[in-house]
Amino acid sequence: MRKLIALLTSMLATTAYSQGVIDVHAHLLPTEFIEALKGEGRLMDEGFPLPKYDVESHLKWMDEAGVQTSVLTLAAPQPASAVAVRQANEAAACIKQEHPGRFLFCAALPLPDVSKAIEEATYALDTLKADGIKLATNVQGQYLGAPELDTLFSILNERRAVIILHPHRPEPVNRLVMQQTPLAMQEYLSETTRAVSNMISRNILARYNNIKVVVPHCGAYLPLAIPRMKSLTPVMQANKMVGEIDYEANLRALYYDLAGAHAPEVIRMLLTITTPDHLLYGSDYPYVAPQVLTQSLARMKQYLSDEADLAPFREMILCQNANQLFK
Repeated sequence: MRKLIALLTSMLATTAYSQGVIDVHAHLLPTEFIEALKGEGRLMDEGFPLPKYDVESHLKWMDEAGVQTSVLTLAAPQPASAVAVRQANEAAACIKQEHPGRFLFCAALPLPDVSKAIEEATYALDTLKADGIKLATNVQGQYLGAPELDTLFSILNERRAVIILHPHRPEPVNRLVMQQTPLAMQEYLSETTRAVSNMISRNILARYNNIKVVVPHCGAYLPLAIPRMKSLTPVMQANKMVGEIDYEANLRALYYDLAGAHAPEVIRMLLTITTPDHLLYGSDYPYVAPQVLTQSLARMKQYLSDEADLAPFREMILCQNANQLFK
């Protein structure tokens, strides 16, 4: 009888744990990353100090908030050194290995050097067992959707890669505007929209249709931008400015994390350009104070239970969609 009770208790605990939240927007800032940026004089590239990070504090917050698994990506800015990027990826792989079931990671790539990026992607996916790839919206002015990146996208397409996007400082940037309106307040949303729109206008995600791309921060301005792009496409095509664009295929590849200013209204707006199975929980840890993130997640759980039109999607958003994406 005792063995049976112990078995049932274990099964219940496992079930409870398996239903925990999956956070697809979390950052690591390993020592190697910080030292590389310091050596390059780029610690303040994004206009604000980088937060401190350690795995123990991250796990403590996850346990308190009820987050089962966090998907780690390298924070912005990205080191210029391919060696530093490799070290950061290896640090992420170690964290995943040392804490089974608690962390996944998407490897950074040393762009704008495409050949080195392909080499790193292969190493990360094959040797480090990365769960996907993290791509910056731009690196030194090389934006996603640029023709020279087609070879990289072709290889990621062959690997059926999950790609997590994250905005980086735009190039060029108006320093005064960046000081008055810090990047995280507005420009990161513009930057994300710019990069995704650029990929769509070149039909990247329709042509490389095995790739799945996670768009951060509640889809940025895409719910507003997509209808405008669609309406202007015939004019652009008539002037031979763009080619054929398969909007349906491009949008099918996009997933959206809800890090940032999520709300029922935001989710409803996202559902004008996507479906409920493409929405994911994201925290943006450690860029937001743990207690604020805990309150924010509790608020999300509450309105996903209370709002009748969103309640059917509660578990999908909190964990099921991410499980499916990274299976």
